[in-house]
Formats: sequence, C-alpha cells, structure tokens
Amino acid sequence: MEGAKEALQSPILISLCMIVKNEEKVLGRCLESVAGIVDEIIIVDTGSTDCTKEIASQFTECIHHFQWINDFAAARNFAFSLATKDYILWLDADDILLPEDRNKFLHLKQVQLTPDIDTVTMLYNLSRDQYGKVTSQLRRNRLVKRSNNFQWVGAVHEYLAVAGRAFHSDIAVTHSPLEHDADRNLHIYEQRQKNGETFSPRDLYYFANELLDHQLYNRAIEYYQRFLATKQGWIEDNIGACGKLADCFYHLSDSENQLKYIFTSFTYDTPRADFCCRLGFHFLQANQLPQAIFWYKTATQLEQPAETWGLVNYSCRTWLPHLQLCVCYSRIGKYQLAYEHNEQAAKYMPDDPRIAHNRKFLQSFIEPGTSN
Repeated sequence: MEGAKEALQSPILISLCMIVKNEEKVLGRCLESVAGIVDEIIIVDTGSTDCTKEIASQFTECIHHFQWINDFAAARNFAFSLATKDYILWLDADDILLPEDRNKFLHLKQVQLTPDIDTVTMLYNLSRDQYGKVTSQLRRNRLVKRSNNFQWVGAVHEYLAVAGRAFHSDIAVTHSPLEHDADRNLHIYEQRQKNGETFSPRDLYYFANELLDHQLYNRAIEYYQRFLATKQGWIEDNIGACGKLADCFYHLSDSENQLKYIFTSFTYDTPRADFCCRLGFHFLQANQLPQAIFWYKTATQLEQPAETWGLVNYSCRTWLPHLQLCVCYSRIGKYQLAYEHNEQAAKYMPDDPRIAHNRKFLQSFIEPGTSN
C-alpha cells in the first residue's frame, strides 16, 4: 500500500524543448499558452537578433545557443539532449495550446499518461476559417519518453523517428503564424543540392513543395514526378504529390495533365473528398454540369476515413461540395435541390453571406410570391 501511495505522489514530469530564431512576435504567446502545464522549458536559440531571448527569459532560465548549420534535425536533437524530465514536448514558436487543449493536456498528464507510453500523438490544426472552425489538420508525434532517446531526422521538414507504444490523444496544437521566412527552406534545399547531396524520396517531395510555394511550377513538377517515380513515398505524400501536381498543371493551363494526376491519386487509395471536389470544379468550369454534380455528390457521400496521419481538408468533407451543388443545380433549373444543398452547407457555416444570398435568390423560385 505504501508503494501505491508513493506512485500516486510521483507525477510524470514534462520538458518543453523548442528551437527559435527571431520569434519576438509570437514566442511569448506560445510560452504563455503552456505555462503551468510543463515542468521545464528549454529554449535553443539559433542566432536571434531581436528580443527573442529576452522574452524567453521571462519563462525560463534554460536558454542555450546552437550554431545554425542549416539543419533543423540537428538543432532539435541538441534541444532534446538538454531535457531532464520524463517526457519531452516539442512546439514551434508560432504554435499555441488553446484553453480547451490546455485542459486536455493537464488531464493527459495527470490521468492518462503512464510510463509504458513511448509517444503521444496530437492533432495539428494548420488553418481555421473566419468562424474559427478547423479547415485543415494532421497528426504528429508530439510528446515522447525521454529515455528512449528518439531522434529527429532531416535537415528540412524534419520528422521525429519513434517506436513503441503510442497513445493517440485528442489534444490539438494550433498553428497560428503571423509571418515567416518564406525563402529559408528553399535556400537550404538548393544549397544541399549544390553540395552534391543525394535527396531521399522525402527530400524530393518537400523540395517540390517549396518550389510550388514559390510558383516555380515546372521545377516543382520535375521533383514531384521524381518523387513518385521512386515508389518509396509514404502513401499520404504520394496522394499529396498528385494533388500538388494537379495544382501545378492548373496554373500552367494544362487541363489534360491536371486530370491525369487527380485520377492517379485514386491508385493509392479510395477517392478522397478533396480530389472529388477538384474534379467537380474542373467540370463546373467547363460547364459540364452532370459530371460536376456527380463528383460533388460523391464528395458528400464518402465515408469519413479512419483516423489518418495525412492532411485532412475539412471544407471538402463538409460545406464546400454542398455549396457547389447548389450552384450546379441552380444552373440547370433544379431550384429545390439547389436550395436543399444550400441548407446543408448552412449547417456548417450558418453565418456565411453566400448562404444568405443563395437562400434569398432560390426562395423566389421555389416559393411562389416571394420576390428576389
């Protein structure tokens, strides 16, 4: 009995490890959001010239310097090596825990987290709409047992290589950037390329992403195609590459190859809602309304997939296909159906002005005597 009491009196302790550089605009917000729920804060600065270190000093004395070598994994591994508590949490400076997720985190720490758990995954909210609803989300290993000495891998778009027992929590970390160095990652990849480094399939994919973000569409296409040709990519990255190739060809006004890669995504898994909406949009633009209706309806009828680590586009799973079906049915004079789909969209975004506009317009057709 004494042993049981002692165990209850020995809570699991958590270190927060972060790497930062010139984050004065967001770091305080991040650290304030986790104050009181972690037991140690370790800040590794990679060369700040603003007030980042002064802000960090308001929350911790554990501030260290790491000479930047264009390698995010190296910096994160150094930060992890400084941790002294049972588990390590990692965040970026423009991440926050919202109040609801702070409470969930405390519950995890006090009740759910047991020493046999090697890693805890958490949701990562990448974007929200004007109503605060999450529009895109994925899952990441976020909290790991320190004694396992898990390592970060990859100079850019690094990932934490973990093993063992995982606990999949419903805690969400919310990404809330104000600004970022848009050229940094591209420059790192290009320097690695000049140095003659061989890119892994993952490198090819993320290098292509950087090229796409910089609107270098033809170069992006080359590296997405090289990535897919390796046949070694993670399935979610394969599907992502197909979507991004479709985007590239859309910007280049090449509808044939745009369609090719939308359909190629179906070879990796059953159709995803966002690809069905891509097809719906393609046919809507071409005024091929029966085809557009088919694909938008398909998006609304897909079963929600089991929990996935890939990027989830909630708009295409919820309101967007219904709003587009409203447009399609209205164009062919099926106003009652258009109205019904507009109301379906309204369940997800009731205050959107497009919903109110459509409702007023359609009522004039389905309710005699109502004016436009």
